[in-house]
Amino acid sequence: MFTVFRYTLRRYRGQIIGWGVGLGLMGILLVSMFDSIGTQTEALNEYLSVFPEEFIAFFGDFSDFGSPEGFLGVEFFSYMPIIVGIFAVLIGSGLLVSDEENGTLDLILAYPVSRTALYSGRVLAFIVTSVLILGLTWVGLAIPMSWSSLKIDLDVLALPFVSLLAQILIFGAISLLCSMLLPSRAMASMAGGVFLVASFFITGLAKIDDTLETVAKISPLNYYQAREAFEGLNGTWIAGILGVAFVLIILAWWLFRQRDIRVGGEGGWRFSLPFLRRGA
Repeated sequence: MFTVFRYTLRRYRGQIIGWGVGLGLMGILLVSMFDSIGTQTEALNEYLSVFPEEFIAFFGDFSDFGSPEGFLGVEFFSYMPIIVGIFAVLIGSGLLVSDEENGTLDLILAYPVSRTALYSGRVLAFIVTSVLILGLTWVGLAIPMSWSSLKIDLDVLALPFVSLLAQILIFGAISLLCSMLLPSRAMASMAGGVFLVASFFITGLAKIDDTLETVAKISPLNYYQAREAFEGLNGTWIAGILGVAFVLIILAWWLFRQRDIRVGGEGGWRFSLPFLRRGA
């Protein structure tokens, strides 16, 4: 398993550098902008007051936009789940199926490595890759604080990233499970992306329309903590999201053990669903 983990982690080094450095640079830019924006808080609040209440409710609380926590909550962490969610969907949907479609998965399994070891190594590499990307992003926010008036304790700054990591894992797990159920990676990534976007809009609209609150309870982003995390994480929400992600990963592992491995290209439904194959 650890050999698979090391190989997969090396394969994802481009993802780590690209996503981590890119998001880190964006953090440096935003924190550096705080000094100029902070001097215009009164004008900004007056400008935001003309926006409809529904707009403010959808995108979050702008009341403390001039504070370091409020600024990062609105300008950075509010939309970060969509950005890193794209990463999670792409990696999760191709964690195993990408090798299957290019014809190398059956060759890998020809070596003395079990499916469980291969699966576990790939999933562990995905988790570590996610942590490293978020770590580089955290560094990107922390570095400019040495010369900016935006000051947040570094341990407190890490709290929203814990909630963000939980979101990466849940959407990655959803996409991984879809890749085991659907005939191709393209369909799996599309399904994961649709669920990500739907979760974003349902969570936002539920703040406007109370009738959507029940539906929003099944949305992972309903339990995401951005600005709220600076005041303390909700451990129950984090544990719940991680628990669901773990169940989905176990279910995807079971399906991976049952499936026939294709020698290349996209497959049909009978390759994906074991009970259809048995009924043939």
